[in-house]
Amino acid sequence: MLGGSWRARTWRGHCGSWWRGGGVAGQALAFWLSRGGHEVTVVERFPALRASGAQVDLRGQGIDAVARMGLLEEVRSHLVDEAGVAFVDSRGRPKATIMANTSGKGRQTLTSEYEIMRGDLVRILHRATRDDAEYVFGRSVDGFDQHSDKVTAHFSDGTSGEYDLLIGADGQGSRMRRALLPEGFDPYWRVGVHMAYWFVPRIASDTDIRDTYMVPGGRQVMRRSHNATETQVYFVLREDSEEASRIHRAPVEEQQRFWAGRFEDAGWQTDRFVQGMQDSPFFYSQEVAQVRIDSWSSGRVVLAGDAAHCASPYSGMGISGGLVGAYVLAGEINRSRGDLAATLANYERVLRPFVDEIQGEVNPKILRVGMPLNKHAITAFQNVTALACFLRIPDLVARMSKEDRGGDWQLPAYAEAA
Repeated sequence: MLGGSWRARTWRGHCGSWWRGGGVAGQALAFWLSRGGHEVTVVERFPALRASGAQVDLRGQGIDAVARMGLLEEVRSHLVDEAGVAFVDSRGRPKATIMANTSGKGRQTLTSEYEIMRGDLVRILHRATRDDAEYVFGRSVDGFDQHSDKVTAHFSDGTSGEYDLLIGADGQGSRMRRALLPEGFDPYWRVGVHMAYWFVPRIASDTDIRDTYMVPGGRQVMRRSHNATETQVYFVLREDSEEASRIHRAPVEEQQRFWAGRFEDAGWQTDRFVQGMQDSPFFYSQEVAQVRIDSWSSGRVVLAGDAAHCASPYSGMGISGGLVGAYVLAGEINRSRGDLAATLANYERVLRPFVDEIQGEVNPKILRVGMPLNKHAITAFQNVTALACFLRIPDLVARMSKEDRGGDWQLPAYAEAA
């Protein structure tokens, strides 16, 4: 939220972003806006920083955005050692393995050279912003009123504040976005895929290769280990049903029963993973979807990150998209001469081509190929992938590609990033 008085070249006062979970996009905005000379207030509805979550990756322009923050070396020091992705059978034997591209050239493969736990990235961003931005925990934005020269935010504790700009960086399920869109408007582009993930204790057979196990019925079980004691589990389900779409809004206990039931006969290490679900310090269930809306702003309220343009986990650019979007929005605000409408129009004009590119990476037909419905299709997928790996096709394609996901779109130059 940007607040205070309007000045000729910049907004002065409070500029804050509210993001459910104190996330990446909101804190990246705080970083760049603080450098632009604004007073920044980040409003977080949880009582403390939510430095949790599963493994995420940085690719392409997202790596460049972190480098411009001067944080790339710190990110490097927290990277997860994931050497590649193996497709395994019911005994855990790898049928094909695609290794990470660590050459520094071309395109990343299924696993990125920059894999990091979301919690570590959140903590890195928090350390970089906590001295320059005000963080308010245990409070949420429940509503707002717009005026010609300000926006009044109403908070969950009954207080309110006046700001120049209110930024909603509150994730895929954004309540801020819901307040901006017409009633009944559906912002989601769905692909018929659902996902749940959590942590279980690591055992000796859990390696630094991510295992992917395909199960008939359009199901996947994935395992990846991020430290010496913990392993991440992912259940992925290809299903078009009202029950599957609705389950993500149910109580956690009901979500866990749903996932345990859908994978009851899956085999491999599924029993171990289901048993560990109850004691996991982290559990999350979501529908894989993209956020596609015609405008990211209205008056003095603007959306950022997943709230504006979620690309979905299968784009490989979710975190990178949030970092890049924050960089562009803050950059346009920082160089503004006081015309808010023009500033927000520039934000969309500059960023839309990049968002269109990363959202276009998600092809439902290709996703379905990776989630076969029967054993014969699974065998065919594994055999074709094994042959491609034997011929080193994934490695060659990655190294010879001229660009990573996000295409040839380049981060614009802003004075604060010089």
